[in-house]
Amino acid sequence: MSNELSDLEKTLERTKKEFLATAKRATKELDRRRKKLRMEINRANARAKRARAQLQRKSERLASTTASKAKRELRKQIRGLEKMLDGARSDAVQLRKDLAPVMDDLASARDHLSHALHIDRALAKVRRQLLGKPAARKKAARKKVTKKKVAKKKSAKKKVAKKKSTRKTATKKKATRKKTTR
Repeated sequence: MSNELSDLEKTLERTKKEFLATAKRATKELDRRRKKLRMEINRANARAKRARAQLQRKSERLASTTASKAKRELRKQIRGLEKMLDGARSDAVQLRKDLAPVMDDLASARDHLSHALHIDRALAKVRRQLLGKPAARKKAARKKVTKKKVAKKKSAKKKVAKKKSTRKTATKKKATRKKTTR
């Protein structure tokens, strides 16, 4: 029976390690994909912004130009820029759509990783229950001595010291009176 239990325990430990390694690997991979998609979205947005700015400049030049050849050339460039802007926008939209399931998977992988990391505590609790050992008790916190109590103690010491000194002088006075009366 003990061999079976030790085999089961070894299998459980090995499975736990595999689960933890798989969860970490999945989390890292999904996080890497998330970062890559975010970077691509930023690039697409930057491309769209540049195309929009160029389109605006070209439109302004077209409005101020009078030569027909220059107008044809500018219109051609404007059409190209509009296509580039539409492409960048559609890329950004598609990348955002691709990012949504990656974020869901990443959240799920993080939950699994958290679960895997807390398995050790659960196993330790089960072991304690099986062995019949009581859980470790927490030490009671000591009460802190406040400054007021310390001040009272000091004043009490001073009073005691004064009383002792008065007793000594009183006994000295009695001793001197006895000497003088003889």
